[in-house]
Amino acid sequence: MSEHIVKSFHDQLEALSTGIVQMGGLCETQLAHAIDAIARRDVVVAEQVVAADSRIDLLEEQIEQQVVQLLVLRQPLALDLRETLAALKISADLERIGDLAKNVAKRVMVISRDAPDAHLTQGLARMGRQALAQLKNVLDAYARRDPNAAMTVWKSDGEIDEIYNSLFRELLTYMMEDPRKIGPSTHLLFVAKNFERIGDHATNIAETVHYVVTAAKIGDQRPKSDITSTTTVQPHDKS
Repeated sequence: MSEHIVKSFHDQLEALSTGIVQMGGLCETQLAHAIDAIARRDVVVAEQVVAADSRIDLLEEQIEQQVVQLLVLRQPLALDLRETLAALKISADLERIGDLAKNVAKRVMVISRDAPDAHLTQGLARMGRQALAQLKNVLDAYARRDPNAAMTVWKSDGEIDEIYNSLFRELLTYMMEDPRKIGPSTHLLFVAKNFERIGDHATNIAETVHYVVTAAKIGDQRPKSDITSTTTVQPHDKS
C-alpha cells in the first residue's frame, strides 16, 4: 500500500474520531441545558434543547456514512476495524443521549405549568449533573483512548442508579399522599428515568472504548443498582 493511500486512510479514521468528539460535545451541551431547564423550570431553554436535537441526528448520519465508506473502500483490519465499528456504536449511544436530553426538555415544558416542588426538581438536577459527569468522563476516555478511565466510568454507573432509587421512592410517596400530584410527579419520574438511561449509554460507550484499546470485552456483570422494579412504598401515617 502506497504512503499516500496509508495517509489518506488514517486521515479518514481521524476525521471519524473528530466527528465523534464533535457529536459528544453537542450531547454534553444539550444535556447541560436540559439540566438547567429542569432546575429552573425554564421553558425557553427547554424549547432550545428540543430544537437543537436535529444537529445531533445529522452528525450521526454523517458518521454512519463515513463508516460505510471506510468498510467498503478500505476494508480495515484489527485496531482500525475496531476503531471504525466503535465510531458507529458510540454515535448510536450519543444519538440516544441527545434524544433523552430532548425528552427531559419536553417534560419541562409540561411540568412548568404545574409548578412542582422546587426540592424535587433540584434533586433531579443533581442526578442529571451526575449523568453529565459520566458523559464528560467517558468522552475524555475516548479522546485519550484510555481503557482505565473507561473502566472508572463503567464502575460508577451504580451511583446514578442509587440516586434514581431514592428519587423514585420519594416521588411515589408524593403521589400516594396527594393524588393531585400524580400528574406532575409522573413527568418527574420520566425525567429521572431519562437521566438513568443516559448513565447506561455512558456505560455502553465505556465498554466500547475499553474494547477498542484492549480488544477484550469487559467480562464482569455491570454494577447496576436500579431496584425500582421491586420497590414498594407505604404511605406515611398522618394520624
